[in-house]
Amino acid sequence: MTDIVHVPLAGREYDIHVGPGLLRRAGALVGPLLSRPRVAIVTDDRVAGLHLKSLRQGLEAAGISSTCLTLPAGEATKSWPYFERTVDWLLTERIERRDVVVALGGGVIGDLAGFAASVLRRGVRFVQVPTSLLAQVDSSVGGKTGINAARGKNLIGAFHQPSLVLADTDVLSTLPQRDFLAGYGEVVKYGLLGDEEFFQWLEANASSMLAGDEAVRIAAVKRSVEMKAEIVARDETEQGDRALLNLGHTFCHALEAATGYSSRLLHGEGVAIGCALAFDLSARLGLCAREEPSRVRAHLAGMGMKVDLADIGGDLPDAEGLLRLMAQDKKVIDGRLRFVLARGIGRAFVAEDVAPDAVRAVLRDALAARG
Repeated sequence: MTDIVHVPLAGREYDIHVGPGLLRRAGALVGPLLSRPRVAIVTDDRVAGLHLKSLRQGLEAAGISSTCLTLPAGEATKSWPYFERTVDWLLTERIERRDVVVALGGGVIGDLAGFAASVLRRGVRFVQVPTSLLAQVDSSVGGKTGINAARGKNLIGAFHQPSLVLADTDVLSTLPQRDFLAGYGEVVKYGLLGDEEFFQWLEANASSMLAGDEAVRIAAVKRSVEMKAEIVARDETEQGDRALLNLGHTFCHALEAATGYSSRLLHGEGVAIGCALAFDLSARLGLCAREEPSRVRAHLAGMGMKVDLADIGGDLPDAEGLLRLMAQDKKVIDGRLRFVLARGIGRAFVAEDVAPDAVRAVLRDALAARG
């Protein structure tokens, strides 16, 4: 029961496999990419304990050997020191231009290993084996790779498409509920930005997805990557339509910076809160009905997710401080804030120059609700 979604980029096309048992089949799927039967795996210490053995066995079944670098789990790994360590390790292991790097992990490992592959010998191929829901539906697809800087998230990186994505839905059963829900923040984003029918389907089926229904999980991951693949095919390097995928992210990245990229706020949690705030801003600007933000919040809250600034523990900057953090976002052009706003659920668009006073008012209201 494996589905395949094709990403039709001329000269850089690849397939996304979605379904159970893909780690066991990794050798058969990765083998055709190899010029010699050997890969370099980059993972983290949490994922390694859960899935590295299965991946290696799947590779060995096809006669493929592997070497592995295991890094600490967590957002702090997506940084210069670990990027340098990864590149140095790949060179030490004599990874050649025709070899393949395998990123086994969530978004942090996928972004870091993909960026390392993009610069190693001016570009080495890599395969994404995403082990979190967030990585399966978002970060493993589309070729965005990179690391964080002290001044902001994902400010250093490159577009480097994977050669293959293996989204094994079996691994989702090993996720803590908080991590699963964080990934769901990216799933629901797709319905909110461009497919109201998918959002309605999620309203009816997402609780089954959380409870472990395999068919629902496969369907949700498949539809999410279909939508991302369609957008990436139209706009690979985010010159236009691809910016729609940033719904909620301008708020999210500021909140992540404000919380020190720590466990106080996971990326997908920030996306969910950011989507709710983006709909608040859209309603304030008269773009959508005021019932729409309430519907978004009702669904997220019904899933047990964070939906407001009040759900973030600890101190936060005031509205001016959050605005300053937004000014560091990579989506800022000529000093002007860009937001993805919505005329309703499933009808998002990119607003090039949003009045700071409107954003400030939304943030002040959200901060006031924290008490």
